[in-house]
Amino acid sequence: MSRVVISSNGVAKSFAGKEGKLPVLAPISFDAEWGTWTTILGPSGCGKTTLLRILAGLLEPDAGEVSIGAMAYLPQRDTLLPWRTALDNAILASEIEGRPLAEARPEAIELFAHFGLSGFERQYPSQLSGGMRQRLALIRTFLAHRDILLLDEPLGALDPLTRATLQDWLLSVWTELRKTILLVTHDVEEALLLSDRVLVLTDRPASIARDLQVELHRPRGRASVELAATKGRLLDLLLEGR
Repeated sequence: MSRVVISSNGVAKSFAGKEGKLPVLAPISFDAEWGTWTTILGPSGCGKTTLLRILAGLLEPDAGEVSIGAMAYLPQRDTLLPWRTALDNAILASEIEGRPLAEARPEAIELFAHFGLSGFERQYPSQLSGGMRQRLALIRTFLAHRDILLLDEPLGALDPLTRATLQDWLLSVWTELRKTILLVTHDVEEALLLSDRVLVLTDRPASIARDLQVELHRPRGRASVELAATKGRLLDLLLEGR
């Protein structure tokens, strides 16, 4: 039986600007069910991150209500603690929750291998590249052991090959663990490769222009004709909404 674990009901938000209030989110309503992967797609600056921050409880909406279960949030910036090693950053949530470090450390080290970070466990954030820092932040998010993951452009700083590798890894983890994922991305292909559903937002003030159920069979090939055709239609829709 399906179960709604994320709900946005009429959420709206404006920010103060030089010429008065700047509307960012028009009322936005949607639900996401347990174990599904939903991606939010829209023009740059349309309010995708604002919506995710409201769902994460970091911003108060001007109107509307949010309901969400236990979640972990990965912002665009990695927010790593500079005085902790990579490994100690990864297990931070486990420490806060009082989990035994004897369990947390081996689990983190295994993820370092999956993310191509083996050998960097003792390095500090300042010694890592931007892409490596982002991978480390993603490891930390998974190690929070939450059923819901809010991911804001988690692969945006990565080179194309690493990005493709981690897309496949994220999909395999989601398939195995059935976490509920809400992803923000600018990448249309990434949205179609990974998601059950894509919410296409208009330009500011953002509203939902299209609620697309992605009916492409898994696994989805990056070069498939069906994916390319759907990608073209979504790009056209994004251009129309600008």
